[in-house]
Amino acid sequence: MSCVSSLYDLAIIGAGPAGITASIYAARNKLNFIVFATSIGGQVVLSSEIENYTGFQYITGEELTAKFKEHIDRYDFELRMEEVKKVEQEDNRFMVRIDSGTYLSKTVIVATGRKPRELGVPGEMEFKNRGVSYCATCDAPLFEGLDVAVVGGGNSGLEAVLQLTKIAKRIHLIEVMPRLKADAVLVEKAQASDKVEIWTKTRVVEIFGDKTVKGVKVQRNGEETSLPVQGVFVEIGSVPNSDLVDFVEKNRWGEIIVNCRCETNVPGLFAAGDVTNVPEKQIVVAAGEGCKAALSTFRYLSKRRGL
Repeated sequence: MSCVSSLYDLAIIGAGPAGITASIYAARNKLNFIVFATSIGGQVVLSSEIENYTGFQYITGEELTAKFKEHIDRYDFELRMEEVKKVEQEDNRFMVRIDSGTYLSKTVIVATGRKPRELGVPGEMEFKNRGVSYCATCDAPLFEGLDVAVVGGGNSGLEAVLQLTKIAKRIHLIEVMPRLKADAVLVEKAQASDKVEIWTKTRVVEIFGDKTVKGVKVQRNGEETSLPVQGVFVEIGSVPNSDLVDFVEKNRWGEIIVNCRCETNVPGLFAAGDVTNVPEKQIVVAAGEGCKAALSTFRYLSKRRGL
């Protein structure tokens, strides 16, 4: 693997709300930087309805992502649509490794967000993309007129249920805890739908089928029941995409630990957004953290090169 000879001021990894905002501030501060991403918008693009992003009373995830893209297109910087495999440190410089080469940078902002948590039950991997989905916004239209299960009673699970009420024939909402954890307004809407059957204190133990999903086995009060469904939407939260950096301090959930300036325990390495231990995984929070990370990076570099 060859190394790129030039040394960047900053490498930003990720182009969700945190990475996009960090890019805008890095460009405005005239930093020599590069952005690595596998997609623009991150998990925002998976949101069907956004009603709490400042300045927009209502906007879809796809529309907000387009706004993000329109904004960064105003600036001239290098964007590589490739996955970062590893970040390493050597002699106060960071090496960002992708399949096509290695990039050197004085600083790094990790803004890689999160990925869906898996159930870890038999049949899940076998039927992935053959009835098992982790994105209702992406895949709900494929299940028009069919029976489906949604696993997870948090906000993402209830949002998936409400989206599916317009498409599916029947929805089984499965939650392992005694009650649903989602916002009350979402729960009330789900309870009001005659299409939705709510299963609390219920655990999925298996997903079964032949070529595609035919049902799920659930356990409730020690008894096992099979629910005939053609789709399973897994909405049980997410885990941080932090494996690419193994020399930084993380909490027990794998989130990168940062202070109020988005600094990690490694000088020159910053992190922002959902990949960090900052509470409240919200679009507006991630955007604000991206701003802070870029400004902190600029100050860090200024002190070291007399800007």
